[in-house]
Amino acid sequence: IQLSGRTHLLLTLLKLSNFFLFDSDSDSLTQSQTQPMTRKVSNFSDLIQRVTASCLLNPLVPVRKVVEDDSPYESEENRDEEEEENYHNDDADDDEDEGFEEKNDDFKEDKMVGLKILKVKQMEVLMEEVFETVSSMKRAYVKLQEAHSPWDAEKMRVADVAVVSELRKLAVLRERFRRNGGGKKSSRRRGFGVASVREVRDLEVQNLKEKLEGVVALSSNGSGEKKPGRSQSKRKLGIQAIAAVPTQELFETTMVQVREASKSFTSMLLSLMHNAHWDITAAVRSIEAATASTDKYHNASTSSIVSAHHAKYALDSYISRKIFQGFDHETFYMDGSLSSLLNPDQFRRDCFTQYRDMKSMDPAELLGILPTCHFGKFCSKKYLAIVHPKMEESLFGNLEQNSQVQAGNHPRSEFYNEFLGLAKTVWLLHLLAFSLNPPPSQFEASRGAEFHPQYMDGVVKFSGGRVPAGQVVGFPVSPGFKLGNGSVIKARVYLIART
Repeated sequence: IQLSGRTHLLLTLLKLSNFFLFDSDSDSLTQSQTQPMTRKVSNFSDLIQRVTASCLLNPLVPVRKVVEDDSPYESEENRDEEEEENYHNDDADDDEDEGFEEKNDDFKEDKMVGLKILKVKQMEVLMEEVFETVSSMKRAYVKLQEAHSPWDAEKMRVADVAVVSELRKLAVLRERFRRNGGGKKSSRRRGFGVASVREVRDLEVQNLKEKLEGVVALSSNGSGEKKPGRSQSKRKLGIQAIAAVPTQELFETTMVQVREASKSFTSMLLSLMHNAHWDITAAVRSIEAATASTDKYHNASTSSIVSAHHAKYALDSYISRKIFQGFDHETFYMDGSLSSLLNPDQFRRDCFTQYRDMKSMDPAELLGILPTCHFGKFCSKKYLAIVHPKMEESLFGNLEQNSQVQAGNHPRSEFYNEFLGLAKTVWLLHLLAFSLNPPPSQFEASRGAEFHPQYMDGVVKFSGGRVPAGQVVGFPVSPGFKLGNGSVIKARVYLIART
């Protein structure tokens, strides 16, 4: 008998034991011959059955070939398994092979369908989490809006933390979505999630670097002098880094932004006046008369001291005087609040918190959400003070913007948006002023006063860069400030020759 494996051997032994048991009483043998043979065969059969039963009750465990062992010999169990496989493979027919292939294809197809169903369920669960997180973020953002009016610093802080937390959850869900759905297109698509995370980190690092550079630039420029071109590169709102604490240098930088925003709004207003065919000279004389009537150097002369191509300085002076009116009061005299006197330390902290929160906001978007907040009331008050109804009707042919402002709303026009840019910078400057201890003291040059270069800066540049002798103030253009560290932000003035 040729044996092809241990299992085959056991089956053969069983057959032999049965053969001896069933054929031991054959008719070809006599009774005397069979008795001793039967005893021998019975003993032999019992032995075979005991061995077989022991083997069946204690099955062999297949042992994997150990890679670390460099022995060229295979284990006995592996050889038996291979022989058994070969034995059954040799006995299998071609029909069974074909049937197996068909079953294998069906199994693969069922497996793919199952994976697709699992994928869909995973995406459904993910989308439910996304919708829940978005709803939570909206609720947190509503609380953030409510904390603005009336202003509550603690509620603002809590709501801000909640909004940021929900945004982070959304970022995590976004990465999960990209990982789950981005592995089939291409290798570039598979790596998109990782690249996105790296990109976000790079942006955060770059943002921190810009903030550090801004702080260093502010701290290294404490003399009050501004490098040319610095303010122009920072004119867009929200670009400049937000400092951690209020500083005198930050106040100086914000004042530069106020002047740039004032120039921009003045240029637009002057352009509209030209388009409406205004008599610019008459308008300038009216501005001069309003300025002269408030100081001791009132002059009854009706002739203008401003040349035709310097009308923008007179208009800038008019706008600056209107928008800075009430700057010394904590609410621009919009109410009778005395918080800065009752609890000065807390009021200073609240002012700087408002400054940090508002610094990066778009004023139009803010007023679209909270039109009647303190800043919204400030904008309405100053717009109505600067743009008289007759002026608006002359410039635009109607009073639509004036009506909206009177009703407590804020127009979405280009002109009003330009005005909001100026209003925001002045509001931020005001918050900074009441954040500092001691606060800056405001001063303004009077008409006809002697020119003092340490406190004044002429808006018209003279040849050679030096102001000639005998120059006096024709009218103030914008106020100056004396800071607590001793530095001075010079007042801007329009100079004329003494007559």
